[in-house]
Amino acid sequence: MKKLFIKLAKALGYEIIDQNNFVSPTLEKKLNEDLSYFNESSIVLPLGEVKITRKIKSLLIIFRTNTSVEIWDQNKKRLFEFPKIEYATRSLNSLIKSIKYLKQKFPKINLKLIILDDNSKKENLELIKRVSQFEESSEIISLDHNKYKSLIKEQKSLETFSNLSSLLNSFEIGKDRGEDLVFFVEDDYLHFETMLEEMLSSFQRISSQLNKDIFMCPSDYPYHYMNNEKTNILIGNKRHWRTIDKTLCTFLTSKKLIDQYWINFKKTCEERHDPFEKYLNEIYKKEICLSPIKSLSLHLTNINSSYGLAPFIDYKNLWEENKFKD
Repeated sequence: MKKLFIKLAKALGYEIIDQNNFVSPTLEKKLNEDLSYFNESSIVLPLGEVKITRKIKSLLIIFRTNTSVEIWDQNKKRLFEFPKIEYATRSLNSLIKSIKYLKQKFPKINLKLIILDDNSKKENLELIKRVSQFEESSEIISLDHNKYKSLIKEQKSLETFSNLSSLLNSFEIGKDRGEDLVFFVEDDYLHFETMLEEMLSSFQRISSQLNKDIFMCPSDYPYHYMNNEKTNILIGNKRHWRTIDKTLCTFLTSKKLIDQYWINFKKTCEERHDPFEKYLNEIYKKEICLSPIKSLSLHLTNINSSYGLAPFIDYKNLWEENKFKD
């Protein structure tokens, strides 16, 4: 009778939880295992199942790097005070680790990594190439400054023009080559191995519940806790997510939302605004943007920066474990 009941429950689309033995007979899993199925269902105890209606077709990752500028628009030094190339290689190395973890969990995922390099010195570019060879989908593109001289207003410094050019080029790549999800990533973030899996699994769960695409930031920035702003807390795949109304330029969204708000994306890069992300932040007045609690990525800026170090992270350990070794 028990076997017949389990078969009937399965046929009717129900899952059975045996809390005594801590197993699910219908899922054929222990309850401390991952109960969700990518692009099918998301199950979080004790909240139950969310049917995935927002399926993910592909992921395009665009990694922007400039190994010459230590901290753009600042005279401060980053945590650990290494040359910029060290942050870029550790950042890319941690991203590739997260890609490999994602592919192991979801082997059918269609993924592409594009590295957009802004005029790195030969030895730095060679090092980036050596790191990138560990991801078979990777491609390196060199930024062409000349292409953007007529599109971006004259700036006070070459560094600012270069940053705006690189950002616009990355947005254009996302618009032209993205098919579904696009992840824009800067080169001064360290990522936990589970970052991409959690972001994609939470994206499809929350988007399915809301019946709309969303924006997601992988870092839990400290500046979100410096005023008494109201927020909503949502359940993702394996952690909580909070609504936010500001990001930096590392975030994930869909090709659909890039097309819908292309004017905002383009305006962000045409001039140095205050804040820099002014037109991106305008989008979040209309669309849902989320950041994780706790953080999935660490923004490596100066230790006193409100835009940097996420709370409750073992910074030293994350830094050391992502050192690139040939």
